[in-house]
Amino acid sequence: MAALKNETLIPVESVTLCDQDDGVRDDEVNKPEVSNQRKSVGEQHLVSAFKQMKLEREAQKNWDLFYKRNATNFFKDRHWTSREFDELKTCRRKNPLCHPERCAVFQCDLTRDDLRDNVPEGCVDAAMLIFVLSAIHPDKMPSAVRNIHTVLKNGGVVLFRDYGVHDHAMRRFKASSKLADNFYVRQDGTRSYFFSKDFLAALFSEAGFCCITIEYVQRETVNKKEGLCVPRVFLQAKFTKKES
Repeated sequence: MAALKNETLIPVESVTLCDQDDGVRDDEVNKPEVSNQRKSVGEQHLVSAFKQMKLEREAQKNWDLFYKRNATNFFKDRHWTSREFDELKTCRRKNPLCHPERCAVFQCDLTRDDLRDNVPEGCVDAAMLIFVLSAIHPDKMPSAVRNIHTVLKNGGVVLFRDYGVHDHAMRRFKASSKLADNFYVRQDGTRSYFFSKDFLAALFSEAGFCCITIEYVQRETVNKKEGLCVPRVFLQAKFTKKES
């Protein structure tokens, strides 16, 4: 992931770690699905270790180039977050009483930078991870989740949504794009992980969270111009920090 695209927003005692508005990239929808004769795990050829290390080193650069090319026009804001997560209604982001000392914007690498350098320990009510973890190497996800755990209050919540296994975007990848189980690289060098319930639940449980809800969200994305209707699968969850 490197410094990646994570912006940490701290409005009214909440922290938002946000990536994309709804996770639907045009390059994951507008192309027909690649017919791929899936082999067993033992028969699949993964991207070479050398290339994988190169992708990890250049993760920040690849995402920076992506956003330089597309700015903020690539992902469509479908305004679903407040509908899906009632907890956000209490954050009052647009409240005129919000003061600069309680609102700060900064960039960080969740896998490397200590959030406590910018956020006091144990002060955050809610953290949003909206299509963030999928861009991080699976080996580094535990450190990112532990990082968030340090700044949450006891009883604070993490609101999560990201790609789910068997999503259309996952099915489109060729076998030559596979980095590991459920982990793939796009042509532009950016990477994406596709979550299962078991993997996500274990990831947060080991970091000291309790699961409130976890469920797959199935949607259809329609591109009328191209005459395409593709199935999307996302994983949505809420976790709370255990009382110490």
